[in-house]
Amino acid sequence: MWTEEAAATAEARESGIRNKSSSSSQIPVVGVVTEDNEAQGVFKPMDLNRVIKLLEETDKDGLEEKQLKFVKKLVQCFQNGLPLRDLAQIFKILNLCAGKIKNQPRFVESAYDIIKLCSLPFLKKKVSDEITYAEDTANSIALLGDLMKIPSSELRIQICKCIVDFYHAEPPKKHIPGYQQASSSYKIQMAEVGGLAKTMVQSITLLEHQLVEKLWVLKVLQHLSTSEVNCTIMMKAQAASGICTHLNDPDPSGQLLFRSSEILWNLLEKSSKEEVIQQLSNLECLLALKEVFTNLFMRGFSHYDRQLRNDILVITTIIAQNPEAPMIECGFTKDLILFATFNEVKSQNLLVKGLKLSNSYEDFELKKLLFNVIVILCKDLPTVQLLIDGKVILALFTYVKKPEKQKIMDWSAAQHEELQLHAIATLSSVAPLLIEEYMSCQGNARVLAFLEWCESEDPFFSHGNSFHGTGGRGNKFAQMRYSLRLLRAMVYLEDETVNTDLCEKGTIQQMIGIFKNIISKPNEKEEAIVLEIQSDILLILSGLCENHIQRKEIFGTEGVDIVLHVMKTDPRKLQSGLGYNLLLFSTLDSIWCCILGCYPSEDYFLEKEGIFLLLDVLALNQKKFCNLILGIMVEFCDNPKTAAHVNAWQGKKDQTAASLLIKLWRKEEKELGVKRDKNGKIIDTKKPLFTSFQEEHKIIPLPANCPSIAVMDVSENIRAKIYAILGKLDFENLPGLSAEDFVTLCIIHRYLDFKIQATHKQRELANKSWENFLARTSNAKTLKKAKRLQEKAIEASRYHKRPQNAVFHGTDIKGLNTTVPSGGVVTVESTPARLVGGPLADTDIALKKLPIRGGALQRVKAVEIVDAPKKSIPT
Repeated sequence: MWTEEAAATAEARESGIRNKSSSSSQIPVVGVVTEDNEAQGVFKPMDLNRVIKLLEETDKDGLEEKQLKFVKKLVQCFQNGLPLRDLAQIFKILNLCAGKIKNQPRFVESAYDIIKLCSLPFLKKKVSDEITYAEDTANSIALLGDLMKIPSSELRIQICKCIVDFYHAEPPKKHIPGYQQASSSYKIQMAEVGGLAKTMVQSITLLEHQLVEKLWVLKVLQHLSTSEVNCTIMMKAQAASGICTHLNDPDPSGQLLFRSSEILWNLLEKSSKEEVIQQLSNLECLLALKEVFTNLFMRGFSHYDRQLRNDILVITTIIAQNPEAPMIECGFTKDLILFATFNEVKSQNLLVKGLKLSNSYEDFELKKLLFNVIVILCKDLPTVQLLIDGKVILALFTYVKKPEKQKIMDWSAAQHEELQLHAIATLSSVAPLLIEEYMSCQGNARVLAFLEWCESEDPFFSHGNSFHGTGGRGNKFAQMRYSLRLLRAMVYLEDETVNTDLCEKGTIQQMIGIFKNIISKPNEKEEAIVLEIQSDILLILSGLCENHIQRKEIFGTEGVDIVLHVMKTDPRKLQSGLGYNLLLFSTLDSIWCCILGCYPSEDYFLEKEGIFLLLDVLALNQKKFCNLILGIMVEFCDNPKTAAHVNAWQGKKDQTAASLLIKLWRKEEKELGVKRDKNGKIIDTKKPLFTSFQEEHKIIPLPANCPSIAVMDVSENIRAKIYAILGKLDFENLPGLSAEDFVTLCIIHRYLDFKIQATHKQRELANKSWENFLARTSNAKTLKKAKRLQEKAIEASRYHKRPQNAVFHGTDIKGLNTTVPSGGVVTVESTPARLVGGPLADTDIALKKLPIRGGALQRVKAVEIVDAPKKSIPT
């Protein structure tokens, strides 16, 4: 309701505007154009301040008629537009008229007429007027939102029409000499500055049962939400939740749902997405979205309804990304899973009984959106049981099969292919969470059979139109790519049931066969996709063979051959960006997991000059590969045949393996900031291996479950691995070394000694700590001194400025003769009860009166035992 207080507030604001923008000594005038002088552009002066003063007067006979007459005359004066310099006074008049409506209803028409003028162009006399009167204009436009509080339907609708006209500017009806129209976006900018969007959002709460006015306000907000500034203002005014909760309000026209969804879209796109999601992540909003979506899903048959249904689902998917959103609690998750699977898994649920999706574009998009929302929902672990109940795995596997000839399909060939790829991609996210369901559906057998079809020569013309079909036009690469991703996801669960089942079904042999088939038919056009497929095959093989000798034997020489094939790749291709780097990483991983530890495979790898290939890659001096290659070589050096291969290798300029390793050592020490002189000799003999990182960071406290910096130093930098390799070569008779190399070799040879050195220091500290402890326990003076130091340290650590009226609780235990902190649980080897009088004796009182007899403390009869039964005490 429009109150007198609100009117007074607005009046005060307008008064401030007037004082700021217009001098009280000047009388603003407007031109009153008569029919006789209109063509000549002559203006007849009119005193706007007089109109304001007249409207401010009260309690005079005939005053209302006079006021209405002057306002009507004012409206007639501005039929061609509103000058910016007079805008503050005009809106002051509008505010005064609005304030009179409650007691004088006839002023509704006056306010209506003035508001209608706001749809006309704003006029400027000078180019600078837009800047000069910007504040007046912004505050004047903001007043329109305040006037929405007036309980007048026609007035509210006119305000909304006026604001909508801001976005559909028209030129002046007639040209007025000396004036020109303000820029077309000026009103829109001033609405942003004035914060009009906030008051329009707040006005929704006033229109609970006024459908027409509510639709007009939503239309205004729809226009305002095209701006990022307005969307931010609306978001802060809780527009998202306010609009979403009213999605189901009765509306025969359908405009409410359409405009509301459009506004929500704009808020998500143009303001803080996280904040909008947070506003929508409540039970009330999600129940509204659920009801709207369900109604549209079951009863929406028009093109418009289906589009709107899909928009609502996208908004829901975005909200579902918030783990705090009560999707399960409101029942939306269960319904979405049902809608996603009812075509593939028959259901008797009344929501889908008799429903069937068509192959229209909207229904096809809906199916893909439902697959996508399942991927989002499965990230919330409580959803797993609903996925099981909805038989999601079974539904998705209906797409993992080769096309059946002469079968009537619900989708076109292109649509079915896209849904097939989308379903396999969805399985990659869902199946690892539902291992039992995956195995019960014979998931491994289905995927391997599908891969067999992908590798076959069966004629198949794929369309490759979708995101998932990239690189798959006219071939089966897309299907193979996503099937291998699914297998990789399952293998890397390290579930023995899954991996054993895969091996029993011949997966290792099948993967090697697919790899060999791919390299026998080069495809430069889809090279990036082929490289990804090869990488995934090697990763699958690594996951299956790791820590299993029998599987490594199955990998055998055929597997070693494909590894060697990749190792022979032209090094220049590593910089192509197509995926050769990833393929090489996968290959090195497969050497580690599939070859090392299996002696026949190791020997075959050495026989085929595999060590030479490893050293060739190492010589490329690419840090990302060095650590992994050196780790592999350390393991290979356990094979007695390896040393001869390492010593026989020669790189560019006759570089030997030993020279290469020493060069890598020097480079690593330089990067770590280890101090060496120009000849490579040790500078700091006390800290020969100390790095600049260790010096800068000193001691960093770490949780117990984190490896220490020393451990990380050994695992992350390559010095320990180089030491291990050269150690396996005995550090002797190493060919091709320079004088500097021999100096560095001496340091490498003593690497482990320099690392024990740190251990000695720790032992010295431990011994010193033990000596101090013994001194405290055997010398009373030392104990007292340690106690004083401890109390001093405790006191220094305390916060001395106590808050007012705070209660201090002492933590010191009187009579405690220890210098180590006591924990919550203390194990005590108690003195015999016959000496101290039992567990409930008061220690402080007893010690005050106990005599010393024979070196032991004993109770005397005179001492009373507190809280203990009376009995004779032995002396």
